[in-house]
Amino acid sequence: MDLKQYIDDVKDFPEQGIVFRDISPLMANGEAYRYSIKEIVKYAQDLNVDKVVGPEARGFMVGCPVAVELGCGFAMARKKGKLPRETVEVSYGLEYGKATLQLHKDAILPGDKVLVCDDLLATGGTTAATIELVEKLGGEVVGLAFLIELLDLKGRDLVQGYDIFTLMEY
Repeated sequence: MDLKQYIDDVKDFPEQGIVFRDISPLMANGEAYRYSIKEIVKYAQDLNVDKVVGPEARGFMVGCPVAVELGCGFAMARKKGKLPRETVEVSYGLEYGKATLQLHKDAILPGDKVLVCDDLLATGGTTAATIELVEKLGGEVVGLAFLIELLDLKGRDLVQGYDIFTLMEY
């Protein structure tokens, strides 16, 4: 399936010079969304995943259905101040700014095999921060899965040594 037909390029969003890859049309099309999730599940089936972690917010929309299909738990990596219980946190750089992600301290158990899912791999900052959170809690990141990879931003360089699966490249 040609998934790129379901991705809208929005120029100068969220700021001048950025081309935002909008996955809303993909998610609005049941067949394309289901296909995308099924492809990530195929990739992850042999990884023996205990938990899927998705960074806020689009990682929730990719990671939750993957976790359901794999029959495992899902943990939310949220922006600072959004989780009500004790957390671990990591600050990192974005393509267009800085942010902090948090996980509940009990979201990942020592030894959990974790798949990180998100909509896209850009500079790798969000993914690297998510990996750091998982590893702080004793989890093992066994794979990284994305709908889109922005090749020119070289996010793979920041997450070298991890198995990476992407459905589309730009």
